[in-house]
Amino acid sequence: MDFKLANGIERNFYKQDFTVVNELLKRIRQGLITGNYIDISDLDFEGIWDYDQYLSMTYISLFQSGLAPIRFGNRKKNLMMTINRNIEVLRKNKFFEKFDVADENKCRILLEYVIERQPVTLDQLQQDKFDKYRFEIGINGLELKNKKDKMSYYYMPTDATINSHMGLQAALRLAVNRTPIRQLSDKIPERMHIFKTCGEYEIFKLRSRAFVTYKDECVPLYRGNILYDDFSYDIVLDQFIKSSDWLIANMLDDGRFMYYYDCSQDNNKDHEHPNRPVDDLYYNDLRHCGGAITLIRAYTQTGDKKYLEAAKRAIDFTVSITKEHTYHKKKAMYVHYNRKGKLGGTGLALIMMMQYRIASGDKSYDKYIKGFARHIMSRMTKEGELLGYYIHPSYNDGKPLIKLTDEERKETFSFYYPGEALLGLALFANHFKDDEDLIEEVRNMAKIALDWIVNERPKFYKDLFTALPSDAWLMQAIEEWSENKDFQKPEWLNFVYTDAKAMMERCYKKNDSPYIDYEGGYYYNYGDHFYPDGARSEGLIAAYYLAKKQGETELAKEILDTAKKAAKSQFQLFNDEKSGFSHRNPAKSAHGIRFKATRQWVRVDSVQHVACFFIRLYWAENPVGSGTL
Repeated sequence: MDFKLANGIERNFYKQDFTVVNELLKRIRQGLITGNYIDISDLDFEGIWDYDQYLSMTYISLFQSGLAPIRFGNRKKNLMMTINRNIEVLRKNKFFEKFDVADENKCRILLEYVIERQPVTLDQLQQDKFDKYRFEIGINGLELKNKKDKMSYYYMPTDATINSHMGLQAALRLAVNRTPIRQLSDKIPERMHIFKTCGEYEIFKLRSRAFVTYKDECVPLYRGNILYDDFSYDIVLDQFIKSSDWLIANMLDDGRFMYYYDCSQDNNKDHEHPNRPVDDLYYNDLRHCGGAITLIRAYTQTGDKKYLEAAKRAIDFTVSITKEHTYHKKKAMYVHYNRKGKLGGTGLALIMMMQYRIASGDKSYDKYIKGFARHIMSRMTKEGELLGYYIHPSYNDGKPLIKLTDEERKETFSFYYPGEALLGLALFANHFKDDEDLIEEVRNMAKIALDWIVNERPKFYKDLFTALPSDAWLMQAIEEWSENKDFQKPEWLNFVYTDAKAMMERCYKKNDSPYIDYEGGYYYNYGDHFYPDGARSEGLIAAYYLAKKQGETELAKEILDTAKKAAKSQFQLFNDEKSGFSHRNPAKSAHGIRFKATRQWVRVDSVQHVACFFIRLYWAENPVGSGTL
């Protein structure tokens, strides 16, 4: 498969002038308003739509805030007959009157038509390899055609984004649910079994083109979203600021953030904790700190105190869940939440408070900062390993974990927690300045911990490492520690460079994937659905800063170029007003940052990681904030 040629053709399609499609959508709106037959014989769709009555299944869908969408599709002898039939049937829909179709600011119209149709079998469909049988979520759809009555049932490519789907099985389930098989059972597994064993349906893999209205504009969609095919620092900054504002707009009265939001359902049900009651939804203390860190960076960029004030509210929540113990006859403090005392929870709290102190000059949290530093040191073994938990309800009856067996250490291991703790300590050692004895103790301890984590951890936990590195917090920690010449040990610096090179290697390039939004997305194995991953990218941009500081000019340039591509892949995650057409409450979802390209889930850390990567990337060539932050 010549990806370069195919991607070039695809890119050229999106560079066209779509004025004619916009005019078609305006006439469709008028037809929906008046019920009159619309004439489109004067519209020339050359290069955009080569209508084929045997191929071009065409859907028109209506979306409006607070309403379930309605849609209808058909294909007749010509395009004008097809469009008018869609309008006629939509107007007869029992929910049509709820849509304010005359108001282009309220009711949005989606036009989608099939451009490719390939017969496949269920056994041939797969999503692991780039071949003609790959089903790519958001790019491909399905047609299930009954062999007896020749009726077809469709899952269009945009259904993935509209329904927050991520894979082939979800697409198949919805497609089957649209057939008469639905009437044979109330249970999804039984429906799927009937479909797979009845032999009554032909399967076709589809591709489509889609356009949606936005006010008086026409927006071409790729994977059900806006296509960002160029990198722009303006977009980086715009998405950072708007997503930071989204965090503030969705803060709770007690200083917490709205932890989770499902844009497709307009609720806060967390997919990892689906059975939690509405009045006791899950919350996470580590991701909470990440939200505050984002706001502190927004203050550093803008100087607007609303971000600092909101961050302080978030810090005060962390103070409210902080407990004390004694370490070397002095007060140590740790964050305790959800019946757990996590090393990472205290580490991120220390990062948050130190960044707030650096940005604001406010020293009112100094006792907590010093207490957190002492607690982290108390969790280091004599060999240098930082233990993941101080309190865990599954171990030692929920009492402090003073001694752990090797098995328990592995069971409670986290890649992220030691890096979070070491970054907190690095910020403390480099910027606190008000307790030299404690700072010196922290520096000595950190050297032992870094030696162990870089040299010994890969031996002890070798089975847990993957080809795509995930230790971005440690990369940031080593970058921060390197501000001190005593912490520029070659093997520590090389850890960062090695992980950065591994990430760059497992990053889709411009022409090695058939999908043009893949560039800059990560993968474990070539052929994986791309990971537009802000968390890993925070480590990547830390590697850039480290290489630049150490005079590794060529490496720094290579890393920065990759970071720009990674950012471009993450632009797709931002809830732009234009792309939120299918959201139940677009005003609420706008400016959140989602987990995945077609998933409609937003969580405080899906915002934080991308936003914090974006602003550090922005500062790489537009220096405003400190490299520390």
